[in-house]
Amino acid sequence: MKKANIFGLSSLVSALISLLSFAALAQQSTLEIAAAVNEYRSEREQQIIEDFVDLLSLPNDSANLDDMDDNVDLIISMLQSRGIETRVLRAGRSPYVYGEINTPGATETLLLYAHFDGQPVQEENWTYPPFTPTLIDAPLPGGDPINLDSVNGEFDPEWRLYARSAGDDKMPVIAIIHTLDALRENGIELSVNLKLLFDGEEERGSPTLGQVIDANPGLFDADLLLFCDGPMHQSRHAQLVFGVRGSATVDITTYGATRPLHSGHYGNWAPNPIMQLSYLLTSMRDETGRILVNGYYDNVATLSELERAAINAMPDTSTGLQNELSIHTPEGGGVRLEELVTLPAINARGIVAGGVGLQGRNIILPSATVSLNLRMVPNQNPARLRQLIKDHVEREGFYIVHGDPTAEQLRNNEKVAKLDWRGTGNAGLRTPMDSPIAQKLIRIMQELTPDLILTPSMGGTLPLNAFDDRVDTPIIVLPLANHDNNQHGRDENIRIQNIWDAMAVYGVVLAQFGSR
Repeated sequence: MKKANIFGLSSLVSALISLLSFAALAQQSTLEIAAAVNEYRSEREQQIIEDFVDLLSLPNDSANLDDMDDNVDLIISMLQSRGIETRVLRAGRSPYVYGEINTPGATETLLLYAHFDGQPVQEENWTYPPFTPTLIDAPLPGGDPINLDSVNGEFDPEWRLYARSAGDDKMPVIAIIHTLDALRENGIELSVNLKLLFDGEEERGSPTLGQVIDANPGLFDADLLLFCDGPMHQSRHAQLVFGVRGSATVDITTYGATRPLHSGHYGNWAPNPIMQLSYLLTSMRDETGRILVNGYYDNVATLSELERAAINAMPDTSTGLQNELSIHTPEGGGVRLEELVTLPAINARGIVAGGVGLQGRNIILPSATVSLNLRMVPNQNPARLRQLIKDHVEREGFYIVHGDPTAEQLRNNEKVAKLDWRGTGNAGLRTPMDSPIAQKLIRIMQELTPDLILTPSMGGTLPLNAFDDRVDTPIIVLPLANHDNNQHGRDENIRIQNIWDAMAVYGVVLAQFGSR
């Protein structure tokens, strides 16, 4: 009996200590926590950047698994040296890194997601080699390189670090790790149980993420899934994003004669696949970007009053973007960009159809191909859109094939088109802004940055559906890279101040979320 009482008393004391710890934590203001993180960072900027450079120096196209294993080894060593329990997860392709910190007394769990793979590079297009991270004193093409070893003290916040995945998406990996150092150094306890998932194949669509989740039941359960990916708003204000568009890809090929024909001898007689493809594309969308495929907008989720109010409250950067990008008339018929990305889109991402300039030839080619990217919004079903596009192409007079057509098929049909779908695609999704979890995060972020921007949906796609289909967890996107980071393109970069801001945000969220 006494033993039981002593055990019960010990448990009670432990619980009281935990409650007192969380009470003390709650007394620390958001700004005090951010200031502590910033002070820690300002004294160690050189080390943080050096760690970032080490990670950016590793090639990370997930098509090369040896390169991805090198990335994993470095990330694992960084996590384990800080006492974080880690494991490598994979389902036949590129690896994922999982980390976990259990916090005594915490009653909520936060799952942070980022990815460490990058888009393939064409080195000849880069000003500096993509895997030789280069510090530049201003955005290219006007900036000059800075020797990292020559930097004494603090880094100019407007400097930029150029390398593949600097902006998309290795920065959160480094920022999260050093934020944990900053909190520990300042005696600031985490308010949550923390789970980390670093994805090694996001740029390929995270094709095995669903299998990884299925193979580890319960591992990814959390009260909030915070996706640390994507660019901030063009105004440089902090931003929370509550949804993403889904994505699908289809390549469409049109056909003419079975061999190239001289355009002088056969022009105006032989069907021209390039022209056929052009007419088909203009039948699918108008000059404003509105989709003309019957039924395409039938199930589009409308904006709520709260979401529409959030869009109206955003800084309008349209004029600045037009000047920056030298665009006279944007598509969209005058609708704001922030609203347009809540609508579906069909965009041509590339055409293969002969040559131009010195590569041009006076021939009519046997075929022409366009690759279309379909951006989908909540309530749109990828399978239904696939059928709608097939029906539209047929209405335009095309006989549809899914492999290369035979000579007989070409002879027997006026027009032939091959539809080559690249996977099944994934739907868009949105987390309600007025949910209790969303409102709590909004309040915390607004204490740190009162001009916080709330965005119903970003235009791009993240691998959220693998989670949304399997885990009952609210999903919110926290984008912290500079909007002009050239993600996926040449001269990708990160603005130094965005790294420091990310650390402050992560510090505040980790220290405050579970104590509210």
